[in-house]
Amino acid sequence: MTSTLRPADAAQTQSRPGRWLALCVLVLAVLLVAVDATVLGLATPYISEDLNPSGTQLLWIGDVYSFVIAGLLVSMGSLGDRIGRKRILLGGATAFGAISVLNAYAATPESMILARALLGVAGATLMPATLALIRNLFHDPRERSLAVGIWGATASAGTAVGPIAGGFLLEHFWWGSVFLINLPVMAVLVLVGIRTLPESRNPDSGPWDLVSVALSLVGVIGVVYAVKEAAAHGVTGLTLATGLLGATALYGFVRRQFTLPAPLLDMRLFRRRGFSGAVLADLLTVLGMSGLVFFLSQYLQLVQGRRPFEAGLAELPAAVGAVAAGLVAGRAARRFSVRAVVSGGLAAVGLALAALTTLSRTTGYPALGAAFLVVGVGAGFSFTVTADVILSSVPKDQAGAASAVSETAYELGAALGIALLGSIVTGVYRDFTGPSGTPAQAHESLGAAVEASAHMPPHTAGTLLEAARGSFVHGLHLACGAGAAVLLATAAAAWFLLKNQNLEDAG
Repeated sequence: MTSTLRPADAAQTQSRPGRWLALCVLVLAVLLVAVDATVLGLATPYISEDLNPSGTQLLWIGDVYSFVIAGLLVSMGSLGDRIGRKRILLGGATAFGAISVLNAYAATPESMILARALLGVAGATLMPATLALIRNLFHDPRERSLAVGIWGATASAGTAVGPIAGGFLLEHFWWGSVFLINLPVMAVLVLVGIRTLPESRNPDSGPWDLVSVALSLVGVIGVVYAVKEAAAHGVTGLTLATGLLGATALYGFVRRQFTLPAPLLDMRLFRRRGFSGAVLADLLTVLGMSGLVFFLSQYLQLVQGRRPFEAGLAELPAAVGAVAAGLVAGRAARRFSVRAVVSGGLAAVGLALAALTTLSRTTGYPALGAAFLVVGVGAGFSFTVTADVILSSVPKDQAGAASAVSETAYELGAALGIALLGSIVTGVYRDFTGPSGTPAQAHESLGAAVEASAHMPPHTAGTLLEAARGSFVHGLHLACGAGAAVLLATAAAAWFLLKNQNLEDAG
């Protein structure tokens, strides 16, 4: 089955009951990626203790996956349009499961960073293919909105399943076990997907341009690396050179797309205000939230002293709110307006992040749970509607590349957010004043300080932990404040950029 259908064929596809079973397979791929992203944060204190990475290495473990996946998403989305979205989805899922084993058994910080990078290569094949297949499976706008809502709700559910399952595993097994939970999900996805997913591709897509692939990868990684290093260590000659190389590669990528008869990415898509507005909103939203997401598990475990399973349960309200909002987001956007739902959701997240600037080491759970619930509801409304806007703004033959742009914005926002906001937390944390005899490694991360305190006299250990935790919370305050400012500014921008946009607009 291809994506070029006569009207009668399209009607038949639209009424084919198998499309909902196929959707179940697609959301398994989303679950695979979401679970992997969340369990890393929960396992970070254990990885820090076992592998003893430096602060910079710890940030690389957290964001190299996003760097690689952001650099390859457009290329992989375009490849799926050419060779078949089902084929690339199932192949990528198989590789994702296999590489998860490498993550589980990494023995050094360097091998962990490499394993995360390879996982990014496999992950880049999954998300664009799932959204592109939804675009080709569901031709009715209302059905497509519901399907996208289920897709988004599953991603949010994965953020709940990941910490809870990961917390249970961390209390009973070693930290590598949290990556092995990908294997059964991958197995079900591949075995069921072979029989239920229809193949779709763009028959007029032309060859896959390897020069464009290289330019995209070098450009994204170069720019993000430069931002990360400048935020963490200041501007240096190497940072400037890397950033300039990345910017030049991205400029070359854009110029090349205009000259190719069959580009990897049709740059004319960005002339559509709804498309470009939704992409920008996704990028800035994830950027603003990333500092909280990456350091939240460390706060719950290392500052408040919660067990891993308890920390996972503590994050549950955010996922519950996102699931509930995702399922009704399309209906809400039709009743009120796209811009009202997106802007309102982003403003809610921004206000919740602002409230979290009052966190202390003893903040009670009711206040934390309420803030997490608001973050989840706001993000669920915003991300679901922007994904639907992006899909409905393009022809179905370009669904893979367009979906890849959406996911690139998400991953690029995550990488930049961890780099910028994460560097704020790390930079503030390193400046704490510990007791005499505090080892240098205790200033690298809070996990390292907890580990160092275990080998110190009780009084000295208590003083060290008090200073380290206080400094970490102060850095978290600044990151949440910066994130709140970004989210509120994005809400205002979305109000203007998504004016007159509706979910029935077709490409």
